[in-house]
Amino acid sequence: MHRELQTLFEQDQADRKGFACFDPYQRQRMLRRDGARRQRVEALLASEPLLDPEDYFHAAMIFQLGETAEHFLLAHTLAYKGAKQGYPACFCLMAAAYDRTLMSQRHAQKYGTQYIIRERRWTLYDVDPTTTDAQRARWNVPPLAQCLQRAEEMNQTIFSAAI
Repeated sequence: MHRELQTLFEQDQADRKGFACFDPYQRQRMLRRDGARRQRVEALLASEPLLDPEDYFHAAMIFQLGETAEHFLLAHTLAYKGAKQGYPACFCLMAAAYDRTLMSQRHAQKYGTQYIIRERRWTLYDVDPTTTDAQRARWNVPPLAQCLQRAEEMNQTIFSAAI
């Protein structure tokens, strides 16, 4: 495993703990760090091939939390390469990156992996009603009912802790 990619991934995840996404100042600082991490991962990808499927996962996760459709498509591609090598977490990440790509284009997501805040509550972003739970299962995404339930759990956990 590529140690620097792992460290970048761990920093990325640490930035997302707590309530940084609710504080505009903290969020701006996090987004700047995100950009720096993406630049570093781009440099690593340009300079050396990734060999370990977990490296693809770490790189994909950093881009999946990006800002543009291009970031999300790169995340999808990287997750695909990790999934081809058998890394289980890459399957759901492929679905999440695809959903983010659709959201960035103002379309309903396919699998139901993405949540947004509406009226101070977490809610599942619009989901394509033609996608079945069997299709979700192929990508290690829970059934739609569980995705909807997760939004309620997020509201109870996050908003009750913030009070």
